[in-house]
Amino acid sequence: MVTKVVLSGSGMGIEEGTIARWLKSVGDEVTEGEIIVEVETAKAVQEIEALASGVLSRILVQEGETVPINTEIGEIEG
Repeated sequence: MVTKVVLSGSGMGIEEGTIARWLKSVGDEVTEGEIIVEVETAKAVQEIEALASGVLSRILVQEGETVPINTEIGEIEG
């Protein structure tokens, strides 16, 4: 099963974010609740947690890229 990693605004009133740093690489195992990526927004640095345990199978948005909220930025296969 594939779980999408999505850039969420989570009520922060933001429209976009820039991938600051992936803390995991493709092929790394991740645990549900583990922080896997940091995103810079106009208001703060947001940490995104894995919503499932498994392997980070794809990174769709690279560090330094800016994307709108609700964009899929990666995938976890588990």
